[in-house]
Amino acid sequence: MLTTGLEDYLELIYKAILNNKNLKAIDIANEFNISRSSVSEALIRLADLDLVIYEGRKGIKITEKGIIEAEKILNKHNILLKFFNQVLKIDYQTANKNACKIEHVIDDCVLEKIKNFSEFCIESNLVKGESGD
Repeated sequence: MLTTGLEDYLELIYKAILNNKNLKAIDIANEFNISRSSVSEALIRLADLDLVIYEGRKGIKITEKGIIEAEKILNKHNILLKFFNQVLKIDYQTANKNACKIEHVIDDCVLEKIKNFSEFCIESNLVKGESGD
């Protein structure tokens, strides 16, 4: 089972790969302001779950299973971000921060309702104006 922290690592790794960035443990440590040894332990756990290939100082690669899991996490984040920012008109930074927190605990059935409601509001032009950026 993935913890909130492991999901955050996986999401960061996936985004880096999408941007053709070679990510190393030190990069993750710097991003989250934590020790490199903590990151190494987490990467070993992700590797044990067959989500990444951790090659020490050589860098990190994501497995097919890791890509699938990361896409689920990112999809949750994006649905929540869209709802907060475009429907509720919460400024982007606050919306993004809260989406990141909630994506780890929200039930799929609740997320689906939020997604459907957001799409309905946007498609029906029930939300207008600036999105709070």
